[in-house]
Amino acid sequence: MSKLDEIDFKILSILQEDGRTPVAEIARQVKLASPSIHERISKLEQEGVIKGYAAILDSKKLGKDVTAFIGIKVNHALSSGDAVLNELMKIESILESHTVTGDDDILIKVKTENTTSLEKLLKKIYSIKGILNTKTTVVLSSPIETLKIKIE
Repeated sequence: MSKLDEIDFKILSILQEDGRTPVAEIARQVKLASPSIHERISKLEQEGVIKGYAAILDSKKLGKDVTAFIGIKVNHALSSGDAVLNELMKIESILESHTVTGDDDILIKVKTENTTSLEKLLKKIYSIKGILNTKTTVVLSSPIETLKIKIE
């Protein structure tokens, strides 16, 4: 991967604010020609710095009122962590999955409609071979929640 320069960082900052910003507007802000910006964005995409573009949705307005983090302990005698992760990937309510240190092996973030649907999700998770136990933390509010990475 090539070294990112100040212009690349500025382009990334603009795209993090609004991924739909037209190339011409980015060019105006960084004071370069549109073809140069287009080339830089393509390079950032090819190198995996930009992984994709997405709309950020309001889960509550879509009926997903409960957010929870679930710590999962894996019984490695029964199943590998990878096998458990492969099964977890099939569950649509899971937004994030992380292999972690500490008391748990895996930490997932989920969004469900209500506590009844959360309970059903937990039963589905418990049915995965190799899961020893879980620890669920329900979110009351999220004063800070962002996908933006500080760029310097």
